Amino acid sequence: MEFIKKYTQAHPHLVAVDCIVFGFDNEDLKILLIKRPIEPIKGQWSLMGGFVQEGESLDEASKRVLYMLTGLTNVYLEQLYTFGDIDRDPVARVISVAYYALIKIKDYDEKIVKNNSAEWFKVSNYPKLIFDHETMVQTAINKLRRKCRTQPIGFELLPEKFTIPQLQSLYEAILMQKLDKRNFRKKILSMNLLDKLSEKDKGNSKKGAYLYKFNKEKYEILTSKGFSFEI
Repeated sequence: MEFIKKYTQAHPHLVAVDCIVFGFDNEDLKILLIKRPIEPIKGQWSLMGGFVQEGESLDEASKRVLYMLTGLTNVYLEQLYTFGDIDRDPVARVISVAYYALIKIKDYDEKIVKNNSAEWFKVSNYPKLIFDHETMVQTAINKLRRKCRTQPIGFELLPEKFTIPQLQSLYEAILMQKLDKRNFRKKILSMNLLDKLSEKDKGNSKKGAYLYKFNKEKYEILTSKGFSFEI
């Protein structure tokens, strides 16, 4: 058929996925990087990525890459942007679809991370990256900053139980700005999305701070009624 002939005449391109993995250690927003295991520029810092395999969708490929790096499944993973500059890879024409993931640092498999020669770096101070990975990271950071103000995705970076000061520290780390303590507390509690627990975190003081849980079901119900999350 004529259309098959047109397809075979088209120039083939390689399709890859790259994952920008964010974590939070109660102080800093961090990014997980690996040392590139192959030439060219073997040993330089890179995002974790790979080519899309036959019979595999983009989402499936990104989940596979993320699992290979962290040992985690069922984490927040979102398609970010497609990077297709002609000379972005010196070996061949490679179109890369970037994804960003939000994980709880304590949940990942340290052995797998070590085997991948991976390390956590502060987003405010990470090493030079290969190819256009720097652009990918900055695009992801900007997207995360915008989105965390209008959707409660920040909770994906926190443990199940957290304090209000921990939550504020997270937002300050993402937005890279100080927030007024009283105003933040008033704003976040006024949304009625947090369940206050009887437990306290006494890691920073004898008095301790009450722990909370994010109520996802309540958020979905409120959203269906027109509620707007805004920080």
